Amino acid sequence: MAENLVNVDRDTPMLLPADLRQWVPEDDLVHFVINAVETMKLPALSVNERGSGSKQYPPRVMLALLVYCYANGIFGSRRIERATYRDIAVRYLTGDTHPDHDTICAFRRTNGEAVKQAFDEVLQLARQMGLVKLGTVSVDGTHIKANASKHKSVRYDRAGQLEKLLRKDIEALLARAEDADRQETADEQKLPQEIARREALLQKMRWAREELEKRARAEEEQKGPTDDAQRPKGGGGNSAARPESTKQINLTDADSALMRKSHHDSYQQAYNAQVVVEAEGAQLILATDVLTTPSDANELEVALEKVVHSVGPVQRMLADGGYVNAEAIGNVGQKVDLYVAIARADHSYRRYDFRPPKKKQTKKLTDQRLIAMRKKVTSPKGKRIYARRAATVEPVFGVIKGALGMRQFLLRGLEKVRIEWDLICLAYNAKRLWKLAQA
Repeated sequence: MAENLVNVDRDTPMLLPADLRQWVPEDDLVHFVINAVETMKLPALSVNERGSGSKQYPPRVMLALLVYCYANGIFGSRRIERATYRDIAVRYLTGDTHPDHDTICAFRRTNGEAVKQAFDEVLQLARQMGLVKLGTVSVDGTHIKANASKHKSVRYDRAGQLEKLLRKDIEALLARAEDADRQETADEQKLPQEIARREALLQKMRWAREELEKRARAEEEQKGPTDDAQRPKGGGGNSAARPESTKQINLTDADSALMRKSHHDSYQQAYNAQVVVEAEGAQLILATDVLTTPSDANELEVALEKVVHSVGPVQRMLADGGYVNAEAIGNVGQKVDLYVAIARADHSYRRYDFRPPKKKQTKKLTDQRLIAMRKKVTSPKGKRIYARRAATVEPVFGVIKGALGMRQFLLRGLEKVRIEWDLICLAYNAKRLWKLAQA
């Protein structure tokens, strides 16, 4: 049988230079990203003002590169650098130039304001296209793993115990080193390295205790002077505040915390990433935030302020049971039509629960604000309105974690993690807006 195969010739060179635009489809996301970034009114992007060293890559090209790669699930700086060689659309975006991973990572760390401004610019573009309706919004949070191991966390009391133990070990090693110097033995050359390792660990334990004490004093100051009457006379006030012995801090990323979704799940070192999503159909992210605590209870008012600052006043807000806070519900409920799920005290809504019923029941609601909110949400109209929450904000997290693959932050520290979360939400909005424009 005669073969009818395509001739694949890798040896014949191209006679003319390749035009990368011919290799990228006209409806590709890369064109939308390039045009959007080029028309944005961005603040001064971070560049080397000295003018020395190698030539710098245009800041807008770097921002477009990050947005496009994040929208396609490419997050690591080394993977982005590799994509400038292997991905035709990325190669077209960079004009066949190849920023190295250090340049990419440095740009991402130092341009948080530009990312935030670009996030707002995309929302303004969506409003101009008539795709954002400022009616109902949904707020929710999700735990995303930090770039740190939970086994690198240390408790306040354990750090003190290790500090004492390390001092004794260092003294013993110093004594051994003096004996080795007097006896001129050659097998004790590793002692300085062992002493240095223990001294470095001792510094970490001291830092951990000092940082936990600093946080305890900050919490004490936030409480105000209401407890002055209960403090002993002549006491040090806030300076005497000490953390609980069980308080922990992570030695790799001190801002992250141990979190778990529920008491059925395992703990992980994570951040609490927050979004406010448009619930009228576009499902665009209108505001973002990152918390260092697993609880959402104090975020309701902050979420409303952020979305009003970002796009303007809204009419209705939907939130799940994690945002139950009587004071916040009362304050926010005066500004918008608020719906927050209030769980029943006996959890009897789980009709066919596989687990045996709990012997100890939770306390019944006594706060009238919470009772009124439960009545509002469980009414026929409230159920119909509140049902939109799960259908709007939950799919956003599904796309970010499932489709894009964003399940762990790469940067460390709250400030840098917020930049990364803004960047992934910006990439999500750009891709979502591009798809809505094609529909």
